[in-house]
Amino acid sequence: MDQKLLFLINREWTNPALDRLMALMSSLPVWLPLLIVAGCWALWRGGFRARAFIVTAGLIVGINDGLVAKNVKRLADRPRPHQVLDGVRMLDLAKATPRLLAVAKPVKVKLSHPTGALDNVDGRSFPSSHAMNTITIALVATCFYRRRGWLAFVPALLVGYSRVYVGAHWPSDIVTSIFFALGTTLLLLAGCEMVWRRLGARSFPQIHAAHPSLFTP
Repeated sequence: MDQKLLFLINREWTNPALDRLMALMSSLPVWLPLLIVAGCWALWRGGFRARAFIVTAGLIVGINDGLVAKNVKRLADRPRPHQVLDGVRMLDLAKATPRLLAVAKPVKVKLSHPTGALDNVDGRSFPSSHAMNTITIALVATCFYRRRGWLAFVPALLVGYSRVYVGAHWPSDIVTSIFFALGTTLLLLAGCEMVWRRLGARSFPQIHAAHPSLFTP
């Protein structure tokens, strides 16, 4: 079932416009400078909620990506589809500096031809760090911004879908990574709220008096 759905998304439900969109959604180097600028702007010019959101999101993404996903990848040790299957379409944006200029260039598409040697491979398939990180940010945004924050799940789900489309992950990787990220992020959000309620009053009494909870206006 996993392989069948992979080939439907990766080889059947495709067209040139989707190739470009999915390669773009899957390319972190394109988005990273924009995210850094937006984050710095929020820290500089934003109010308490914007600053708390950036700090909380950065902390939880760091834990989920650098600690949770990294170690689970090592334990699961699952190969990516293009490492074990013939004919998987592998898509990526063309090389360009800065990376954003690659959007205007033709998308690179090639088919996988695995050799069978899995000792030296470009990462492992489960969990998907792309899916975990974007879902983490979406859930944190929802907690901080409620009515508007849930809209962040739209690009997050597109990123997850794009990872299957470009041949980097199995569909089951993405689905499981989404629920995995939701669980770990909820636990970490509860921890952040507890720390703020207990230590915020001592460390930042005036700010804490105005904002006794991280997530309430």
